[in-house]
Amino acid sequence: MDAHDNDDPFADLALDKAIHLRWTLRDIKAQRLTLSPVADDDLSLLAERGLVEVSDGVPTLTDAGLDAIT
Repeated sequence: MDAHDNDDPFADLALDKAIHLRWTLRDIKAQRLTLSPVADDDLSLLAERGLVEVSDGVPTLTDAGLDAIT
């Protein structure tokens, strides 16, 4: 097991859900929300885990969110 595995914010989720959420973070970073809107459940989960912040209805990545996809 790699030392970074403990830092994985999606370690407790199924692999397919973790992959989906990582792509969602990439969509938010690239501002592709018109083409790929974020589901409310996904947005809530990402916000609860401190990976995104929502301001005026627009999600943006936190430093932790950026770390999760780099």
